[in-house]
Amino acid sequence: VMMGTFTKSFGGMGGYIAASKEVVAFLRSECKGSTFHNSLSPVVCQQVISAFRVINGEDGSTRGQEKLTALRDNSNYMRMKLTDMGLHVLGNYDSPIMPVMLYNPTKIAAFSRECFKRGLAVVVVGFPAVPILMSRARFCISAGHTRKDLDRALCEIDEIADILKLRYVRSTLG
Repeated sequence: VMMGTFTKSFGGMGGYIAASKEVVAFLRSECKGSTFHNSLSPVVCQQVISAFRVINGEDGSTRGQEKLTALRDNSNYMRMKLTDMGLHVLGNYDSPIMPVMLYNPTKIAAFSRECFKRGLAVVVVGFPAVPILMSRARFCISAGHTRKDLDRALCEIDEIADILKLRYVRSTLG
């Protein structure tokens, strides 16, 4: 079973599940989200289809591949630098979604405030979305970020990591 979202990757909304016919049929009949939710609007469907066409080069350009390459390069650079900083980063290389572990729920609001003060957009995630001691911040990297953007963000995150004692890779005390 594969699941994904159209929100971040394709500028749309909703998501997909790819599985055997039996699994898809079961999910369609049993899942409340399928039963009680509106289907995607035609505009959103067209946005996703158009995004696929650009990615596949069907628009006659290399723009899609250039964006994918930039996204992968930006994501791997950011992940490597966050890890080198001593932060506990979940996920895999090549993924533009970077969960950075905060662990202590009291650090959620502090991390969010410190990032906001520095002009950084971040999503913080706490209980009940994750177990109580698995709080995290989630950075979403884009192909549109420049190396200068990423380096500035990394500099700010480095300062915040010191203030909030987030270097758990180096010490259990952060």
